[in-house]
Amino acid sequence: MSVEPSYSPGPRLRTLHRSALSLVLLVGVAACAGAPPASSDPAPAPTQGTAADQAPSPDPRVGLEAGLFDAGEAAWNMNLISATPPPEPFVGATNSDLAFTGQYAIQGNYRGFQIWDISDPSAPELMNVYVCPGAQSDVSVYGDLLFVSGEGLEGRLDCGTEGVDEVASPERLRGIRIFDISDVRNPIYLANVQTCRGSHTHSVLKDPNDDENVYVYVSGSAPVRPAEELAGCSSAPPEEDPNSALFRIEVIQVPLANPQDAAIVSSPRIFDDLEPPPTHGPSPADIEMIEEARARGAFVAEIPAIGETMILPDEAVEGMLAGIVQARGGQGAPTAADSTALREQLPAIMDQMMRDWGFDPDAGPTQCHDITLYPEIGLAGGACEGYGLLLDISDPTDPRRLAAVADENFAYWHSATFNNDGTTVLFTDEWGGGGSAKCREGDPMEWGANAIFTIENGDLVFQSYYKLPAPQTAEENCVAHNGSLIPVPGRDIKVQSWYQGGISVFDFSDPANPFEIAFHDRGPVNAERMVMAGSWSAYWYNGVIVSSEIARGLDILELTPSAFLTQNEIDAANSVRMDYLNPQGQPRLSWPATFSLARAYVDQLERSEGISADRIATIRDRLASAEASSGQGRRTALEGLAGELNGEVGASSDAPRVQALVEALQRLATTE
Repeated sequence: MSVEPSYSPGPRLRTLHRSALSLVLLVGVAACAGAPPASSDPAPAPTQGTAADQAPSPDPRVGLEAGLFDAGEAAWNMNLISATPPPEPFVGATNSDLAFTGQYAIQGNYRGFQIWDISDPSAPELMNVYVCPGAQSDVSVYGDLLFVSGEGLEGRLDCGTEGVDEVASPERLRGIRIFDISDVRNPIYLANVQTCRGSHTHSVLKDPNDDENVYVYVSGSAPVRPAEELAGCSSAPPEEDPNSALFRIEVIQVPLANPQDAAIVSSPRIFDDLEPPPTHGPSPADIEMIEEARARGAFVAEIPAIGETMILPDEAVEGMLAGIVQARGGQGAPTAADSTALREQLPAIMDQMMRDWGFDPDAGPTQCHDITLYPEIGLAGGACEGYGLLLDISDPTDPRRLAAVADENFAYWHSATFNNDGTTVLFTDEWGGGGSAKCREGDPMEWGANAIFTIENGDLVFQSYYKLPAPQTAEENCVAHNGSLIPVPGRDIKVQSWYQGGISVFDFSDPANPFEIAFHDRGPVNAERMVMAGSWSAYWYNGVIVSSEIARGLDILELTPSAFLTQNEIDAANSVRMDYLNPQGQPRLSWPATFSLARAYVDQLERSEGISADRIATIRDRLASAEASSGQGRRTALEGLAGELNGEVGASSDAPRVQALVEALQRLATTE
């Protein structure tokens, strides 16, 4: 995801590069050993009819009216519980990612972070607004510790708002900030760990075998800092300087007893020997837009390193032209000759800028965007520019690459999500960096989508793509972004943000055939031009879906029953309670023994026709009778039903799900 641009003039001859850098940030070029256990979960539960049969037609997301806080809205199988505007210090600034601890949602913002009490999801209470610029302020938690990413050049060690003008400054913060949030109304800034490329995102790893430390994997995507600002930083290729800050991630060890002693303990080079990934050109919709822009005299930049052609925003052009005027010692408005000079210099500017950022057209990726950690299975999914990686994280300080996949349909591998079994992993493609409209009618459904892979013998095997099915306008930044699993037992269901494409909930239990089951969307902020907004991230947390809206604040939603998802399945999902949740961390989901869990499996057996309709009705009656009883009578009823069903497993066309129901009944029988 891109950061907010800053076009304040810098020293002569540097202004052009800083303006170009802001442009790339704006469009988001840098946006944003355990093998998995054998699956014992039930087979996918088919829906009643097909997704196409059940989806609303015409799609109500098409043609929504524009507006900031009064845009048109459309929802299907979801309910918006609350929509809370941003607090005053953050109005007009970009809201970024979310983390959760206890009853609190912590929302990052390019100017700092905010802490919300969401115990009443209909009326979130703002507990704290902490102003501390340093884009993009992605957040994670562990215990009483809050970790905040800083990568923007304006970030200061003292959280000051005045920025940093110097090329190299001891005042600049680029890395990880650490706060004590034991008192959410009064966070205490404990420490920071500086890194050579800053922290665009980060991932917090609690190693199951280490109770004394947590580890932070840092993904930095900005240009390497000058050594004058942070000693030891080098942007030379690794073959020229083995200590190069390129082609590596950083691992920070945080002693829980003394978090102020946090420090980098390793810099694994997980990208060794990767070839340049394939790229695709512009889509038909892009070509049409580019040709129209050239016809009206707009500035268009070719960026071969990432296979993109970009129309420069007016603000970027103004900053670059101002730099040309300043470089020639002039004053006042730029001339036609200045415009001609800028057009001539653009290719060189872009090429140098991309190299400053570590993009080498002759090499593979130099950094990851997101690394999703699943410590219970010892694996991580690295979304790393042009590749999706499968990593062994059994040694937290020495992650090792198991597999790598590239795809010519993907532009920028952005984030990853495993299913609960760890047998499937889904990667997102942030084509256009989150600042572009990539869900238009003329955009291929395979571009800017999710790619779903099964994990087979330590390798990644492609299965299918999933993309938001509703076309969006050219005024809506739209592409795949962040989300999480929804803990529906026996199924793989994800909620995902799509910026101004809204929120989509889809089932990928059958990784070859994903389909949408719910959505929420708003119209564009502005019907005439692109204005950044939309859902940056949407996560399920303790019964609700919480979305960080880039411009509009904090949204909280809930699922509603449908042909795709029954009330029992929703209730079973809502029985799962988490102590905390981080955007790039996956806990193993488990379900308490409840009647909702048993009924959810019964509903799924009805949907899959794994048991006859008459038998389904009988099972439901006996569950109702057991729930109405207590003590030994309940135990006897549940054990009896479990025993009968255990004898019917082999005869069912959905045997794994019958077995799951048997186990749920057996557990329920032993629960007081």
